Amino acid sequence: MRDADELSLDELLMGAARALRRRWASGLGSDLSPHDARALRVIGHHGPTRLGVVADHLRIAPRSATDVVDRLESRGLVHRSPDPDDRRAMTVALTAVGESVLAEVDEARREGAADFFGSLTERERTSLAALLARLDPREP
Repeated sequence: MRDADELSLDELLMGAARALRRRWASGLGSDLSPHDARALRVIGHHGPTRLGVVADHLRIAPRSATDVVDRLESRGLVHRSPDPDDRRAMTVALTAVGESVLAEVDEARREGAADFFGSLTERERTSLAALLARLDPREP
C-alpha cells in the first residue's frame, strides 16, 4: 500500500468517498441497495414527483428509473399516481412504509458520516467542508 504522500489528491478524495459510501451502505441492511436507497431519498425529498425528475437526480436513463421505481413499488415503499397537472403523466411518492424506511436510511447515513468524520477535529471538519464546497459544481 502506498502512503498518503505518494497518492494524488484525486486518489485520496476518491478513496475517502469509497470508504464513506461503504460505511453508509453497510448500515442499509441486506435488502436495500445503495442505488435504491438513493432513489428513495430523491423521491422522499422531491415527491410526489415525475419519473424524469428521479432519473435526472440519479443521472440515469428514464427507462432505468422506471425499473428502480418498479422495485421500490413492489416492496411497498412508493406508489404511483396520475399527475394532477398532466393526465398522461404519472408521479411517484413514498408510502408510509417508504417514509419509515427513508427515515432509517437517513439516520444510518448521519450516523455513518458522524463516525467517519469523527476522527477529524471540529476545525478540520469545518476546513474540509469549506474546501469541498468550493469544488462542488452545484455551488455558485
